[in-house]
Parts: sequence; C-alpha cells; structure tokens
Amino acid sequence: MEIVLLVVGDTQEAYVKEGLAHFMPRIQRYGKFSIQAVNHRDKQLEALKPGDLLVLLDERGKTYTSNGFAKQFQKWMNQGPKRLVFAVGDAYGFSDAFRAQAQGELALGAMTFPHDLIRLLFAEQLYRAWTILNNEPYHHR
Repeated sequence: MEIVLLVVGDTQEAYVKEGLAHFMPRIQRYGKFSIQAVNHRDKQLEALKPGDLLVLLDERGKTYTSNGFAKQFQKWMNQGPKRLVFAVGDAYGFSDAFRAQAQGELALGAMTFPHDLIRLLFAEQLYRAWTILNNEPYHHR
C-alpha cells in the first residue's frame, strides 16, 4: 500500500522543504510515501485512483492524540486500500465533488495553519504514528 499526501501547489518555504527532507526517508522505512502536488484544487479529484481511501486534512475533521491517530491510521490501512490518500486543500478548502469522495476527515488542531506548514506537521505525525505502531522509542508515552 502507498501513502500519499495530496497537496495543492509546490512547497514554497525552505524550512518546510528541509523538514520534509528530514522526515521523508524516515517515513519511507515503513512503506511507500510520497507527496503529490496538483496546480489547482479542481485537479485533486483527477488525482484520485480506483481503490484509494481518501482522508481530508480539514479543520472540521476529528482531532486525535498521537496515539489515537496511530490507531485510526492502522484502521484505515486495515481497510485494504491500494493507496491511503491524505489531502490538503487550498485557501478555500476542497471542492464539493472532492469532499464527497472522502472516507474520513482529520484535523491537526483547531487553529488555522499555512498550507506549507501542514505538510510538515502531517509528515511528523505520520512518522510518529509509524513509530507508535512499531513500538519504537520516538514517541514517549
């Protein structure tokens, strides 16, 4: 199974690029992970493939502790999708058609974050979830 972070636009901030370069190889030790950028939110729907399980990163989504996210992440993986796609919208969120395809919504907090920063925050939490699921010491319980 592949895990995809589907975003609108390329990563702009140097500190985010540096952070992603730090976490990408760590995440990829556990499985295939990529960040896929489309140039407009209307292109997100076209980026989906049959067999995808789509989770929106959205302020209206459910919030989890890191341990809770790890458990939910495992549940999503256990559903057997070909790809587990986590999507970040643009400044206006998601199109109604794209939102209708989602099987879940996840909030990384109640505050609003820049779209670039969400990429890094999500990558860190994804890595943390993998370490929790593998009972590794990165996350201190």
